[in-house]
Amino acid sequence: MVKLPEPRTKGKVSLEEAINARRSVRQFTQRDLTLEEISQLLWAAQGITDKTRSLRAVPSAGALYPLEIYLITRDGLFRYITEKHALEILEKRDLRSDLAAAALGQSSVKQAAADVVICAVFKRITSKYGERGTRYAYIEAGHAAQNIHLTAVSLGLASLPVGAFDDKSAQAVLKLDKDTTSLYIIPVGAKRD
Repeated sequence: MVKLPEPRTKGKVSLEEAINARRSVRQFTQRDLTLEEISQLLWAAQGITDKTRSLRAVPSAGALYPLEIYLITRDGLFRYITEKHALEILEKRDLRSDLAAAALGQSSVKQAAADVVICAVFKRITSKYGERGTRYAYIEAGHAAQNIHLTAVSLGLASLPVGAFDDKSAQAVLKLDKDTTSLYIIPVGAKRD
C-alpha cells in the first residue's frame, strides 16, 4: 500500500480558468508525476470529500459508487483505495506499452507519465436501479473524468480523454475480475512544448 499525501482543497487556478484552458493533449514529456499530483488527480476522481458521510468528489446515484480507479505509471499498476486515500500495488512493472496496445496503438497512452483508468462494477448500482444503473455508472464516469481533466489543468499538467480501446485487452492489462469493466483511459503528464 502506498499512502497518498492529503489532497489540497484550495488551488491557485479558478474553475473558470481550468475550464477555459482544458485541451486534449497527445504529446507528453518524460517527467514523472509527483506523489502530490497523483494524490490530487485520484482524489478529484473518487476521493472522499465528506468524511462523516463518506461522500465522494463526484455524484453517484444512491451513493452506491460503482467506479474503481486504476493507475499505471512506469512504477507499475495500482488501484486507488478511496477509503484510505492510498494506492494498492497490483504489479511492479511498467504496463503503459501494454495499455497503449489495448488502446489501438495510441502512443499518448504509452508516452504519458500516468494513465488513469476509470472502471465500473455495474452490479453495485444495477442491484438497486436495474439496467438503468448501467447508464448511471457511465454518467458517473463522465463526472470523474471531467474532474481529472480540470485537476490536471490546475496542476499545470495535460490530459487526453481516450475511449477507443479493446475491452478484453484492457481488462487483461489491468487484471480486472469479470465483474469490473474498463470505461475510460486518461493519459496525464507534463505537456511537451
